[in-house]
Amino acid sequence: MVLTPPDGSTRLIPIIGDPIAQVKSPGGITAALHARGLNAYVMPAHVSPADVYRGLAGLSLLRNVDAILATVPHKFAAFRHATTATPRAMLLGAANVLRRNQDGTWHADMLDGVAFVTALRQAGCDPAGKRTLLVGAGGAGAAIALALLETDVSVLQIHDADPTRRDALLDRLRGQGTGRRLTGSDDPSDSDIVINATPAGMRADDPLPVKADWLTPDMAVGDVITVPEITPLLATARRIGCITSTGVAMFTAGRDLIVDFLLGT
Repeated sequence: MVLTPPDGSTRLIPIIGDPIAQVKSPGGITAALHARGLNAYVMPAHVSPADVYRGLAGLSLLRNVDAILATVPHKFAAFRHATTATPRAMLLGAANVLRRNQDGTWHADMLDGVAFVTALRQAGCDPAGKRTLLVGAGGAGAAIALALLETDVSVLQIHDADPTRRDALLDRLRGQGTGRRLTGSDDPSDSDIVINATPAGMRADDPLPVKADWLTPDMAVGDVITVPEITPLLATARRIGCITSTGVAMFTAGRDLIVDFLLGT
């Protein structure tokens, strides 16, 4: 589609991250917003963790900034910057999207988990009743964990390089869903679904996030990374014959969810 050229009435939606070059949001969400009749552009903003709160405060001063998107590693900071939030974001303590309230403050939501589960189902795997290994207890991992429990996975094992962060997420998830919640390892052998929610795979020399030799064709394997779309983990899983779900598929599934939230619909 042909986008409306930016002018003085264009609304701005920064997406903050570190790094930022890998994000797919600017073009895709901008096109979706224009398709809904809104003159708005999503723009990448490279902000370091040391500067994130000052960056958010500065963006809040721009009166033509109606929303802010957050990617790695700023989803926890985005939530803390908000005044109001959905129950999902409040439980997770993280947000990937902020919408401006009428009083100029920010309302937060965390849509990564719902988007991931939607993409997984579109790939041909319904997580209900499945044994799942999730690697990564950060912002995206926490959201995916909650969404999986809401789909009634039978077992959710969570592995993270930081045991304190993993245990904090397990504590936060108490009372959610009916599945068992366990500490996990990088051993996928007892799982139906294996999910990478860490940055491992963005660089060619990254180690694989799980013991890929123990993957089997009857497993489904998902990844949140968008660049490269086919990470080394997913390439290995495809060679074995696993169902795979990519970070790009997750983004595509979540795009309409984000636009709906930004428009208040």
